[in-house]
Amino acid sequence: MTHRTVIVGAGIAGVSAAAAMRRTGYEGEIDLLGAEPELPYRRPPVSKEIVRGEKTPDEIRIKKPEWYEQQSVNLRTGVTVASVDTDAHLVRLTDGEEVAYDQLLLATGGRARHPWSAAGIRTLRTLADAPDLQAELAPGHHLIVVGAGLIGSEIAASARQMGCDVTLLETAALPLPRLLPPELGELYVDLHKSEGTDLHTGVEVASINDEDGHTVVRASDGRTWSAPVVVVAVGMQPNVELAEAAGIEVANGIVVDELGRTSAPDVFAAGDVANQPNGVLGGRHRVEHWQGSQNHGTAVGKVMAGGEDPFVEVPWCWSDQYGHNLQVTGWPEAAHELVVHGSLDDRDFIAYLLDGGIVRGAVGIGRPRDIRAAEKWIAAGQRLDYALEGGT
Repeated sequence: MTHRTVIVGAGIAGVSAAAAMRRTGYEGEIDLLGAEPELPYRRPPVSKEIVRGEKTPDEIRIKKPEWYEQQSVNLRTGVTVASVDTDAHLVRLTDGEEVAYDQLLLATGGRARHPWSAAGIRTLRTLADAPDLQAELAPGHHLIVVGAGLIGSEIAASARQMGCDVTLLETAALPLPRLLPPELGELYVDLHKSEGTDLHTGVEVASINDEDGHTVVRASDGRTWSAPVVVVAVGMQPNVELAEAAGIEVANGIVVDELGRTSAPDVFAAGDVANQPNGVLGGRHRVEHWQGSQNHGTAVGKVMAGGEDPFVEVPWCWSDQYGHNLQVTGWPEAAHELVVHGSLDDRDFIAYLLDGGIVRGAVGIGRPRDIRAAEKWIAAGQRLDYALEGGT
């Protein structure tokens, strides 16, 4: 049993790891270091309830403030780590302070991709990003959103709900391209348009510049759109710089094994930043969803407290847009056979994605119980026909 654990990153993975360590009986010191000045909070509401003004930051805290003291977790917010010395087992902060560790967890998450620099650009990943965007969400205001993935689509839906005119631009042929097969992506084309969102797909953005009081988005084919504000939602960049500078193996994230261990002794990684083995399909993957980060952090925390159970999980995520709750589990791909139960037109369905009859993914609106069942079938590698007949 080690005596001092340092966790870099106070998001859901880091907090979940600390909580799991205490529940498992770990009695050593735990230092939880967060770069943001805020108490740790849940990110999913930021693009929905927070930006719409329906919840306050205090309503989305991961843990109550007193929890950290009660659990003897030394939470330090607003501190930035400058480097990690894996030989000396030291974390160096930007103010020069050195923090020794017996074991280290890198739960550094990621940041919004931001390839352009116009003054009118906004991103939305942290609580600190929300006020500037909230100021623009008023009836009659025009907003351009670049990227129709989960965050971009949710921002567009929130803005429309608040009476904004919204232009939504997506590079792919359909919205939510990383989650949905084409038939279901078409459903979200119809949904956006039916709610009054001006959706344009197949848009390769060449530049975003400030011009005459507006921010202008130019596509590579010459089309342009302009608005006072452009929200860029084109994905997440994993924060691997600390690991890379320390000589820890990095490849689309920090490379870990099934227990969360990195290539450096006594150093672990968890959450959005971790490129982990896929215990169901084989190969590796990096999951950028809330539940995945929470559960991976929990599993790695248990290992750091002395456990030996590998992390194996079928990913699951959700999205609320225009009053419809979308849930996705597994690894849906365009090449999979699509079997739909229910009605796409009524937006009440469960769609199974099959590979040789075996369930590899599922997408549903209004079918949470079916999604939970599908998640189990994916984990077990079951055929859909056998599963629907009650096979186990």
